[in-house]
Amino acid sequence: MTADIVRDADHKMDHAVEFAREEFAAIRTGRAHPAMFSKIMVEYYGTPTPLQQLASFQVPEARTILITPYDRGSLAAAERAIRDSDLGVNPSNDGNTIRVVLPVLTEDRRKEYTKLAKAKAEEGRVAVRNTRRHALDTIHKLVKDHDVSEDDASRAEKQLDQVTKKHTDSVDELLKHKEAELLEL
Repeated sequence: MTADIVRDADHKMDHAVEFAREEFAAIRTGRAHPAMFSKIMVEYYGTPTPLQQLASFQVPEARTILITPYDRGSLAAAERAIRDSDLGVNPSNDGNTIRVVLPVLTEDRRKEYTKLAKAKAEEGRVAVRNTRRHALDTIHKLVKDHDVSEDDASRAEKQLDQVTKKHTDSVDELLKHKEAELLEL
């Protein structure tokens, strides 16, 4: 019974780490990558639609990305959505594709993105700790109801602590890589 609780908590913590990874991917660095555009929504025939569902992405150079909408009618809306996003880029369109050239990040902008990455990492760690807290509450309730012995609960708590540490370390490792990527010139 406690093993199921620990396994479920581990699974939920995996999701929290994966969410943190996706959040880090959306933070802009000096290099172009399609994940930067994952949060951008385009008004497509009256419906907000993720840009990644409407177009293909190519990275011909390190700081340039070409976005080719599947439907040419969505070209202007996609360009507008990119321009209005918080990426700080000015897309240009040639009638078929949108070219986005990423400007070199200033030192202030790098520090700002590093702070943002740290905030996203903290959100990931908080999600992992909240999952741990909920699992512990469930274990303590089982002990209180005499469904599980104190020894089993103690073992489950130790396992839960190990799983929690593993996941918070994963988030910290993701943050370390993102910071290195941001501070790279």
